[in-house]
Amino acid sequence: MAATRISSTVEPAWIRWTLIGIALTFLTLFLFVPLVAVFVEAFKKGWETYLAAVIEPDALSAIRLTLLIAAIAVPLNLVFGVAAAWTIAKFEFRGKNILLTLIDLPFSVSPVISGLIYVLLFGAQGWFGPWLQAHDIKILFAVPGMVLATIFVTFPFVARELIPLMQAQGSEEEEAALVLGASGWKTFWHVTLPNIKWGLLYGVILCNARAMGEFGAVSVVSGHIRGETNTIPLQVEILYNEYNFAAAFAVASLLALLALVTLALKSFIEWRLQESGAHQPEGH
Repeated sequence: MAATRISSTVEPAWIRWTLIGIALTFLTLFLFVPLVAVFVEAFKKGWETYLAAVIEPDALSAIRLTLLIAAIAVPLNLVFGVAAAWTIAKFEFRGKNILLTLIDLPFSVSPVISGLIYVLLFGAQGWFGPWLQAHDIKILFAVPGMVLATIFVTFPFVARELIPLMQAQGSEEEEAALVLGASGWKTFWHVTLPNIKWGLLYGVILCNARAMGEFGAVSVVSGHIRGETNTIPLQVEILYNEYNFAAAFAVASLLALLALVTLALKSFIEWRLQESGAHQPEGH
């Protein structure tokens, strides 16, 4: 009976190989070929041209600005993600589903729309525009606006990785630590954090990759001021529009390298998550 049940759920070999072939063909055409094409075009005119494009002042400015925005947005989203996941996974309260919906909002709203929201709020004719101008505070077409737009589009990543992980782990260990006299901070640091560290790192990596590669929302609020408010994706767009294809692909290769590093780290963390789950004691 068991053998019959198993055989009835196993697809014929030709179906399995057909599905694998379709998946590999899709990945080759839409992922591997474009990725290889970026590096081929980037190095088409030699190392000298590649290095000249990467160390060009505007490119270096775009790299610095991209790193700065990520350095601000990712830690803030880390704090928000942990706090939101802790609140949703450990407590029951009114408005919990509303909070979950708001966390998912950037996934359902176009980044361009989110950028336009900041224009509506902080633009010259926006709600706070006149007050900001009167106090000589620049939000739009400056780093603060780009940081705000990046935070908006990336804040779900950490929270969404931690919420199901914390819900699956339950709160028994935290409750035991509190009963034994541990403070809330010690409970989080010595009990909760070790259990979520790999999921937390996974969310941070995805958040960082999105922050450094964001185009739509940042493009709306940046003003495209060359050498001042251009991130790496915006610099690639400008170079491509100027028909400077070698430089455009050279700078784009930096984002491609980031994607490959992110993929490698993502695979490693997924493996560690599986390992930690497999080695958890029964009933944990």
